[in-house]
Amino acid sequence: MTHPSGVLCPGARSVRHSPQAVLRKFAERFLMKSVLALLLLMLAAVIVNGQAAAARGEELIVEGRQAGDVFGVGRSVRVRGNVRGVIAFGGDVIVEGRVEGDAAAVGGSVIQLAGSHVGGDVIVFGGEYRNENGNRGPAGKTLMYAGYEQELRELARNPASILTPEFSLAFVGWRLMAVLFWFVVSIALTAVSPGAVGRAAARLQLTLGRVALIGLVGALVLGPGVTSALHFLPPALAALVGVTALLLILLSYLFGRVVIHAATGRWLQRVLLPEDRHSESVALLLGAAFWAVVLALPYVWPFVVFALVVLSLGLSLTARYRMFGRQ
Repeated sequence: MTHPSGVLCPGARSVRHSPQAVLRKFAERFLMKSVLALLLLMLAAVIVNGQAAAARGEELIVEGRQAGDVFGVGRSVRVRGNVRGVIAFGGDVIVEGRVEGDAAAVGGSVIQLAGSHVGGDVIVFGGEYRNENGNRGPAGKTLMYAGYEQELRELARNPASILTPEFSLAFVGWRLMAVLFWFVVSIALTAVSPGAVGRAAARLQLTLGRVALIGLVGALVLGPGVTSALHFLPPALAALVGVTALLLILLSYLFGRVVIHAATGRWLQRVLLPEDRHSESVALLLGAAFWAVVLALPYVWPFVVFALVVLSLGLSLTARYRMFGRQ
C-alpha cells in the first residue's frame, strides 16, 4: 500500500504477476471462448442439417416420348412413357412404360411394373430390383448391391450432409471410440520410440512452415503425381508403386497424428494444468480428445484432414532427411 505522496507504507507488499501467469490466464480465456464458439457452431449445424433432412423431393413423372436419358436427383422417377435411359440418385426408378436402354438407381430401388419394358441393364446400388411381370431385353443384365440404402438416399438428396455430421448418441460413441483408439496408438508408439516422437514434436513447433511445405510437395507427388504415372508404367510396376505410395501415406499419417497429439497435448497441459501435474499420458489423451472434437466440426473437417495429412507427410519426410544427412 502506498501513501498519497508516493511513499510505500511499511508492511505493504507489492504484487507482481509474472509474464507466464499473465500468458496462462490469457490462453485460458481464449481457449474457453474457442470451445464455446465450436459448440455453438456444432449446434447450428445440427439445426440446419435437421431442416435439410426434413425436406423431401417430389416424384418426377415422365410421360410421352423422350429422345434422351432422364435423370432424377434427390427424388424418384416414374416412367410412364418411352425413354432411352433413366437413372435416379437418392430415389426409386418406377417403370410403367418403356425404357429402351438402362435403368439405374443409386440409393434407391428399380421397380418394374406389369406390362413395362427395360431393354438394357438394370443397375442398383443401395436398394433392390423388383420385377412384377415386366419384360426385359434379351441382352439385359442385372447388377445389384443391396446395402446402405438409407445412407445413400440421404446423401444423394442432401450432398452437404457429408460435411455436417448428424449429432446423436451413435455419433458421440464413435467420437469416444476415436479418442480411445488414437490414445492407445499414441501410447504404444511413444513407448516404442519416445525419442523419435519427441524430436518430431520439437521439429513441428520450431519449423512448422518448413514441415508444411515439404508435406505439401510430398502430397502433390504421392497424389496427382503417382496417379498420373500409373497410366504410363507396366502393370506390375504400377501395382508396386501404388502399394508403396499407399503404405507411405498410411504410415506417415499414423506417425504424424501421434506427433501432433503429443505437441497439442503438451500445449494444452501448459495452458490448463499446473506444472506439477504434467505427464506424457495426460498430454496424449488431451491431444487425442482435442483433434477428435476438431474433426467432428461440420464443414471444417475435410480441411483439417488435409492439413493433418500434409503435416504428417512433412514430419515423415523431414525425419528421413535428417537420418540420411547424418549418415
